[in-house]
This record gives sequence, C-alpha cells and structure tokens, in this order.
Amino acid sequence: MTTQSAGPMAVGSLLPASDADDLSAEQITQLLKDAEQRLRPSTAAVATAGKSILASLPKIPTLGPNNAPQPYVTSNGEMARVDSSRLLNNDQRKKSEGLRKVEDPAQVKAKLQEKKKADAGGAWFNMPKTNVTPELKQDLQLLQMRSVLDPKRHYKKDSSRNKVPEFSQVGTIIEGPTEFYSSRLSNKERKQTLAGEILAGEQESGRFKRKYNDIQDSKTSGKKAYYKALKAKRSKRG
Repeated sequence: MTTQSAGPMAVGSLLPASDADDLSAEQITQLLKDAEQRLRPSTAAVATAGKSILASLPKIPTLGPNNAPQPYVTSNGEMARVDSSRLLNNDQRKKSEGLRKVEDPAQVKAKLQEKKKADAGGAWFNMPKTNVTPELKQDLQLLQMRSVLDPKRHYKKDSSRNKVPEFSQVGTIIEGPTEFYSSRLSNKERKQTLAGEILAGEQESGRFKRKYNDIQDSKTSGKKAYYKALKAKRSKRG
C-alpha cells in the first residue's frame, strides 16, 4: 500500500496521470493557487449577500433630539396636564364617549332560545310557528273530520292528541297545465279557506241537508212528531 501527499493527489484529480508526471513543482504550485483563487467568493457576491442579510433584519428606530418620545404628562409650575389625545386612538375615544348597553347573559341566552324555537329548523325548511287564527282552527277541525265529508273515501285514523301542530304553513294548490280542463277550479269556485270551499260544495250537492233530515226522521220515528208529519202528508194527498 502506497500513500500520496495532498498536493500531487489534488493535481492528479484535475489532470490525467500521464500529464501530472511531466509537471514541475512550480507548475503544480501555480495550479494550486489558481484553484484556490477560483474557490474564493468574489467581492461583489459577498457585498450582495451582506445587503440581503441587512435588509431582512428589523429596522430599529434611532433616537435623537427631534424624534425623542414626548411625555404624556407635562408640568406647568404646580399644575400637571395630561395629553388626552395621546392616551386613546379615535376608535377607542368614540366608544368611550358613547353609551354602552350592558345586557344580562341570561336574557341573551333566553332570546337565542326563543329565536331557535321560532321555526322548525333547516331540516324542515325553517317552517314558521303556527299562528292560530279562527279560520285556521276551522280548517284543522275539517281535516280531522274529513272522513265524514265523503263516505266513499277512507282515511287513516288520526290518533294525535295535539289538535294544533306546533309548526305549520298554509299554501295554495296550483293545478298543472294538464289539469286545466279536468281538475281546475274557476275563480267563482275558489274560496279563501277550506271551510268556504266545503260549504260551497254542499250548496250544490245538498248531501249534508239530506243526511240531517234522515237523522231527524229516525229520531222522531214512533213519536208525536212522526205522526204529525204523517198526518200532514195525508192531508196534502186528500
């Protein structure tokens, strides 16, 4: 195993082995100086790097007689004065001059709870709370007794105890273009409430009146009123 010094090994890495053997000691020294010169950074690069480092550092204000901090309190003999314009900025001064409303946290929480209970929530499209009016109350009663209106229709029995829903909304049914002649109501037939539409239909059909008369006849059957009505019919015939 053979060892080599640093100088010839560095030169051998730069030149082929055949050329490195022909160089003299002076040439090798000159080559080493040139390589060292190339490895040294230039003065311009060092200056540029120094400027960038100085620019990144935070600027510290310099204190002098012109920009020295002025005191908030000045004395004039035995009197001391405070410069109030330097204590607060404009926004803080406006807030301090006006009246501030102090609210009870319990009341604020109660208001938020009432606001949440004002509608059914986003899952139910923010349906508003039911405003019970006489017209709405009549419509709800008719919906609960809808099985009596038409004996040919059968509805599921309503077992709910709460007669008035907590959240509800009343809308108007609009017929489609295909039902213009088949299921469309005229302006005369349209009513403001469901009770109005049912009463208008009863005037045309007379079903409720006939049903009432049948019930009265069955109740008075075999009594004085029944015989009086029978005598009245016989007298008309005679």
